[in-house]
Amino acid sequence: MTVTVLRPGLLTTVQDLGRTGWQRFGVPVGGAMDPFALRVANALVGNDDGAAAMEITLQGPQLRFDEDALIAVCGADLSPAVDGAPLPQWRPVLVQRGSVLAFGRPRWGVRAYLAVAGGWDVPIVLGSRSTDRRAGLGGVEGRALREGDRLIAGIPAAPAQRLMAALSGRLGRRPLASVPWRVSPRAFPAYAAQPTVRALRGPEFDAFSPAAQAAFFARPFRVTPQSDRMGYRLAGPALALREPIELVSEGVSAGTVQVPPDGQPIVLLADRQTVGGYPRIACVATVDLPVLAQMPPGATVRFREVSLGEAQALLARREQLLRRLRAAIFRRLAEGAP
Repeated sequence: MTVTVLRPGLLTTVQDLGRTGWQRFGVPVGGAMDPFALRVANALVGNDDGAAAMEITLQGPQLRFDEDALIAVCGADLSPAVDGAPLPQWRPVLVQRGSVLAFGRPRWGVRAYLAVAGGWDVPIVLGSRSTDRRAGLGGVEGRALREGDRLIAGIPAAPAQRLMAALSGRLGRRPLASVPWRVSPRAFPAYAAQPTVRALRGPEFDAFSPAAQAAFFARPFRVTPQSDRMGYRLAGPALALREPIELVSEGVSAGTVQVPPDGQPIVLLADRQTVGGYPRIACVATVDLPVLAQMPPGATVRFREVSLGEAQALLARREQLLRRLRAAIFRRLAEGAP
C-alpha cells in the first residue's frame, strides 16, 4: 500500500518509539512526543507498539491513498476527514483506494498520530525509523514530509487483514468504513487544556532559593512560542539559585526541567540533547509526558510534586493499562467487524 503526499502540513514526520541505546555517542532518542497515542494507534491497526507512524503537528497534511488501507488516528483532534466525511478517531478505519485524507481546524491538542496497518516502511537507521531533523536521520531522508513524497506501508498483520476483509464489504461507494467501538477516553492520560503534571525534585533542587522551590510547585507557567520537539520553554516566575554554581555537563532524560541563567525553565522532550549543564530543578514523571506533548503555545501548566516511588507506580499502572488495552483491541480485531 502506498500513500502520496498532496500537501505536507505544518510539520509531518515519521516517528516510532525512538532511537534508544545511542545517547552515549551523542545521538538523541527522539521518537513520538506522545508515545501513548502512537502505541494505541498502532494497536488499533494490528501493529507492534514500536511501528512507525506519522506525527502530525497542528496543521495536518493531505494524503491520497493509492490502495485500500486500514488506519487509525489518535492524539490531537485536528478535524480529520476522508473526501469530506469526518474520520472517527481512536478506532480502526478502512479507507477506500483513491480517497484523500485531510485535516482541518485544530479542535484540541497539538499532535495527532496516523498509523497504518503494517507500519510506514521507511529505512531503519540505528535501530529506529524515527525522523531526527537536526541530524538528518531516519524517516524520509531525515526531514519532514514534502509535497509529492510517496510512503509505502508494510504487510498488515493477520488480525488487521481479517478486519480489512470484514470492513471492505461495507465500503461500497463510501470513502471509509469503521467499527462501532473505540478506545474509551477513560484510558487516556490526563489530557487537559491547562493541566497539572507530576514532577520529581531534580538533582539540583536544593541549590534553588526557597522562594524558587515554592514557586515551581505552586505557580503556573506558560508554554512559549519558542517551544519545539527538543523542549518546551516556559514563562513564569524567575527561578533563582541560592548562589551561583558551576556544574559539569551530565546526561539528561525526557522530562528534565533545566533552568538557564534567565530563571525561565525548559522541559526537555523527545529531541532533547544527550547532556546538559544547567541546574535541574525537577523532572516530569514519564507518565505525564504525553500531557505536555499536547499543550499548544500559550497554554499554562502547573507542577505537582511526587516521589520517585509514586512516579514509578504511576508508570507501572499505565503500562499495565496499555497491555490490557492492547489485548482487548486484538481480540476485537480477530472478531472482524460486528
